[in-house]
Amino acid sequence: MLDDSMLKKNDEDERVERIVAEGPGGTFAVAGVATAIVVAIYFAFYFWAYLPRGVMQ
Repeated sequence: MLDDSMLKKNDEDERVERIVAEGPGGTFAVAGVATAIVVAIYFAFYFWAYLPRGVMQ
């Protein structure tokens, strides 16, 4: 019984090691998309809210 649980644990550990070895690619993708959305919102606000008002004097 102890051997079966140890084998499962080893398989699980190997699986986790493979996942960790691939790196945080998805994390960077999500961060990139979020950054692009924030930049797009900033430019949209700039072009549709600030520019139509004209130059402040």
